[in-house]
Amino acid sequence: MPADLPSAPHHDLHHRAVVADTHNDLLMAVTARPPERWASFFRERWLPQLREGGVDLQVLPVFVDDQYRPEGSLRQTLRMIECAHALAEGNAAEVRLCTDGAQIDEALAEGRIALVLALESMPGLDASVELLPALHRLGVRVASIAHWGRTPLADGSGEDATGSRLTAAGVAAVREMERLGMVFDVSHLGASGVEHVLELASRPVMATHSAARALRDHHRNLTDEQIRGVAATGGVVCVNFLAAFLSEDPAEYTVDRLVDHIAHVAGVAGIDHVGLGPDFIREVMHDVTPPCCEAGVSGLDVLAAVPGLAGPSGLPLVTEALDRHGFAEEEIVKILGENVLRLFRAELGRPA
Repeated sequence: MPADLPSAPHHDLHHRAVVADTHNDLLMAVTARPPERWASFFRERWLPQLREGGVDLQVLPVFVDDQYRPEGSLRQTLRMIECAHALAEGNAAEVRLCTDGAQIDEALAEGRIALVLALESMPGLDASVELLPALHRLGVRVASIAHWGRTPLADGSGEDATGSRLTAAGVAAVREMERLGMVFDVSHLGASGVEHVLELASRPVMATHSAARALRDHHRNLTDEQIRGVAATGGVVCVNFLAAFLSEDPAEYTVDRLVDHIAHVAGVAGIDHVGLGPDFIREVMHDVTPPCCEAGVSGLDVLAAVPGLAGPSGLPLVTEALDRHGFAEEEIVKILGENVLRLFRAELGRPA
């Protein structure tokens, strides 16, 4: 067996477990194709990777790139949501777009991958919180309200120096999401905004793709206090795999460094409050970045990946590394997906 593949026991454990990936921007790549190719492109390019990686539950973020903002944001948001429905309908034997825990359980029992729609920063809404029920009707079940910069709802972590909390519209968005049964995502939110959300939250919140700031001091990562705050709501912190968020040193772009972040979050939050939010972006950026341009975010090399973990097919390597680091089988199963599954069963689509 090649050295970069997990051993048979680890492979078996990985594929027995429910594996939940709470952030893969594949919709950006699929939506870049003509609509008549959406279902087939997903089937040809992404479905084999998800199957090889043992993914059972995939959160699909709707992220609207700068080229569509601000004028085309709502149109692109709706286009990406329609793309998710189209690829699910065109691959109904393999995947199901789910809106609550019961549908996720049914999909898993049928051997299908459960897909859950998420909004990343809501650029199509601006301050129009009254549109959240419409997006809920379209299947959106997870959402964040900021990315790197400022929105009408809150500041992203790139604006931490402002020390700003949520706007009145942002507070209204939290309340409306809780009413509808949409899970609030604190990833990308500025530090003061995270604090504000944790003060407001009456239902569990999650971080879909954030690593530990104690191990890599970057504003996109969560402090121990924030990690504890998410756990205190009953939520889950899903650790980002993006190499630049794991370490400043390229020599530490390793699966062991990733597990260090997972272990740190588990130590701070408790083993019931940690999951996987890989943020597999390299292939997506290659697909959607014009040849003339460079793919990067605020000076970070987003194309740098942990060896073997550039895409979903490498996920069994995480299971092997978790075992090597001394996690028990029941702990590994929780990290791989049971914690996220528990949260989604309890919260998705359930009105307050």
